[in-house]
Amino acid sequence: MTSIFDQLEQASQISQRAEPVSEPMTSSGYITMQMEDNTPMFSKQKMNFNPSDLITHVAVASDYLVLAMANGKLFRLDLKMPDQHEEIHYAKFVQPNTKLSNIFLDPLGQHLLLAFAARNKEGNPELIYLHRSRNKPKSVSKSRNYEVTEVGWNYENKSVTTTGPILLGTSQGHLLETELEADNDKMFSGSQQYWRQIFDIGKGTDTPITGIQFHRINNTTKYFIFVTTPTRLYQFIGSAVFTDNKPSLQTIFYSYLTTTETGFQEIPSTLKYSKLQFYFDKDNTPKTFAWLTEPGIFYGQLDPTSQQNSNSLFTQGELINYPAEKIDTKDLVSEKSDATEKTPLAFVLTEFHAILMFSDKVKAVSLLNQELVYQDTYSEAHGKLKNIVKDPIRRTIWAVTDKAVFRYKVIREERNVWRIYSDKEEFDLAKQYCHNNPAFIDIINVKQAELLFSRGEYEKSVEIFAETQCSFETVCLKFLEVNQTNALKFYLAKRLDALNEDDKTLISMIVIWMTELYLSQLGFLRRKGKEDSDEYCQIQSDFEMFLLQPKVMNCMHHVKSVIYDLMASHGDKHNLIKLTIINEDYENVIEQNIYKKSYLEALKILQGLRRPDLYYQFAPMLMEAAPKHTVDALISQGHSLTPSKLLPAFLGCENDDKHVLEIIRYLEYIVQNFNGKDKAIHNYLLTLYAERNKPALMRYLSRQGQTLDMVNFDVHYALRICREKNVPEACVKLSALLGLWEAAVERALDVDVPLAKSVAAMPEDTEMQRRLWLTIAEHVITKNQDLKEAMSLLQECPLIKIEDILPFFSDVVTIDHFREPICQSLQEYNTQIEDLKAEMEEATKSAECVRDEIQSFRNRSVVVSVSDACCACALALLLRPFYLFPCAHRFHADCLLTEIQPTLSPARRNKLSDLQRRLSVLSSAELAAVTASGLPLREVIRNEIDDIVASECIFCGEYMIACIDKPFITDEDWDKVMKEWE
Repeated sequence: MTSIFDQLEQASQISQRAEPVSEPMTSSGYITMQMEDNTPMFSKQKMNFNPSDLITHVAVASDYLVLAMANGKLFRLDLKMPDQHEEIHYAKFVQPNTKLSNIFLDPLGQHLLLAFAARNKEGNPELIYLHRSRNKPKSVSKSRNYEVTEVGWNYENKSVTTTGPILLGTSQGHLLETELEADNDKMFSGSQQYWRQIFDIGKGTDTPITGIQFHRINNTTKYFIFVTTPTRLYQFIGSAVFTDNKPSLQTIFYSYLTTTETGFQEIPSTLKYSKLQFYFDKDNTPKTFAWLTEPGIFYGQLDPTSQQNSNSLFTQGELINYPAEKIDTKDLVSEKSDATEKTPLAFVLTEFHAILMFSDKVKAVSLLNQELVYQDTYSEAHGKLKNIVKDPIRRTIWAVTDKAVFRYKVIREERNVWRIYSDKEEFDLAKQYCHNNPAFIDIINVKQAELLFSRGEYEKSVEIFAETQCSFETVCLKFLEVNQTNALKFYLAKRLDALNEDDKTLISMIVIWMTELYLSQLGFLRRKGKEDSDEYCQIQSDFEMFLLQPKVMNCMHHVKSVIYDLMASHGDKHNLIKLTIINEDYENVIEQNIYKKSYLEALKILQGLRRPDLYYQFAPMLMEAAPKHTVDALISQGHSLTPSKLLPAFLGCENDDKHVLEIIRYLEYIVQNFNGKDKAIHNYLLTLYAERNKPALMRYLSRQGQTLDMVNFDVHYALRICREKNVPEACVKLSALLGLWEAAVERALDVDVPLAKSVAAMPEDTEMQRRLWLTIAEHVITKNQDLKEAMSLLQECPLIKIEDILPFFSDVVTIDHFREPICQSLQEYNTQIEDLKAEMEEATKSAECVRDEIQSFRNRSVVVSVSDACCACALALLLRPFYLFPCAHRFHADCLLTEIQPTLSPARRNKLSDLQRRLSVLSSAELAAVTASGLPLREVIRNEIDDIVASECIFCGEYMIACIDKPFITDEDWDKVMKEWE
């Protein structure tokens, strides 16, 4: 049950807790969010420890608590097991003329040092060592002449039996290096590995050392050391020599022994004490330090690497003043205000606060703004405060009075850090400690934006304003008042991005406003003649990007007329055209240009678009007015246009050669460059050729080819057009293309005999060629009865003979004129007859040979002896049914079946299996049944099996050729063969 004194003390603690800094909500975006955390930042709890006497000293490390009491005993307790504690009488192990001055516990909670000072001149200082597992302390023998005032523990030491190298500070200013080790003998502990003095800070004067901290710089062999006296803070840095993975700290001071100046920070003080504390981050790396002096706490960020450029191992050092005394007249506990007690007796360091201990109270002061954030007054019932310490490993904080032990709990001490950094204008740090709280971040952003705005940094200010929840109208008015158009545009763009698609009214308002701003800026620069300036180009580029945003494009469908009016009022024709492109409202602008007879401007707009439908729509008017430029524009579009859709525009302007030539130019471009195969295009081009350019028509027909599957025009239509336009050469080619050879030759004879000859050579059918040549011969001979020309025809075409053309000559021509051709023809006939005779004799001889071979096979036989063996298994052949081949190879039936089966195709293998199954399954009566062929079924099945199995000899047939790449010995038989060869 809580005592009345504890209840009064808790009431005092609550009443004197400092109120958190309040801050007005400068942003309207978060009106329902709770801005303060009501959980106390610091709270204490009295521990249920019952020491046997008044407490004089305390030490805590790794959840291990050691109390020194006035009766000469030590109270030791493992905080993980609070019900088990022990008391050790240490006074009987030390000289009577000494008194306990301090106790020191290493970070592991394993090694305890008790420092004793002499009571009078007869006494000597002493240092006692006690291991956690021992009950009897032992004096450190070499410490007799040194009064130890401070111990610098080795934070890298992980051993429970040895302290590792440590530093001891004395009342005379000596720095000692030693290592203590627990003996195996439980009755005796504390052997010294070594003991040496490594530096003298006092240099002959009695300057007590009040604080020691040494740590290794990460990933190096360097160490930095902080040593404090009542008025000075010394800094040392150097490389240590490692032996058995243990550093020798003495080497660090070698460079300082030869110089008279040692780096130190001096703060005047009349006190005989000071305190040094380090704060470690989560990786147990020293982050900050604090040094308690009479004027205040000297605080800084540790940065050992900065020593390369300066003599200081820390940065941002500042002196934090002690908070003023607050006396609450309503306090239930009576207080005795001691005006002279201004300096704390002890303190501990947290990440953001220093917790100061006075004789009757504990205060917490912020390290960032030096404000008092917590005050706790202790009741006289517990006695005066003796010390406040922090567990370096568990980070728990303990305050000790004469009669009680209290534990302090720190809960989210960083909760108000963001406010402090914000007040100090360190906004990035403030945001880091907001823990992503949107309300806090919004407050910081508003402050930062207001600060930048007051400094005239409008662009940076508006970037941050855009991330806040400030009133839209307020921010816009701010930048309008100072005429910052660019900043206002940026803010409007950010707010536009943040709007949902449903906020159509707000989106429309912002789009119209931003359009007006862009047009005003562009118009102002145009009036000044700066259309070619970089500023104008940049604004124009930004405006185009703005118009292409999806939200803006969607909004344009609703406010298109308003935007058009704005652009028209500013006379910005260039952007008006671009806007029509974005809105796909091209018809309006192009029609206006055509109406104003600005055909080139209309074509320029069309070329800037990717709208083929507009070309089809406006091509008739543009072709009529500007054929050459229109065709140039059509050609520039390449294959993106469908030429057949442009035919109506072409058909309407065939009035003169100027238009026709441009149409032909476009059609030729399509046919030649894109291999167009549209029959309508080719038919139209062929028609224009037939009307205007007959040589081009012939070249076109030649390029198209001589087969129907190669041409891309309608051949019948082309033939009709060529007849109508009287182009006989083209008619000849088209008739030949259709296979109308007689008609083609007849038309060619009307034009030119060589043309007819070339047509007659085209058909693949020799009989057709012969008829065509006879037609040509008849035409030539009946025309002029020229014997020489007739003889040349016989030489050009070997298909016609002299007898074929004789009827075409008149009766007055005598046979003497044809003697030589007739003799040549008779000689050829005689040669053919002799060849036929030779072929007949050769065929007769071949038939005789075949008949002789058939007769010899009828009388052929083979003798099988008893000694003959199977060629496959080498066993006697007559033991089992066998096959005998004409090549004299012989095999058992089952051996041949085994050999031949893997070579069969799947179909023949299945058929063989089926025949074997039928032979084994059918009954004798069924097998004896006579089939349609007159043979028993058994004989028919066996014959079919023989046809499959014995179709060829496996040694002489195709099977042996197929096996030429197979090894003689398989992998399975290799081991067997190897054994046989052995």
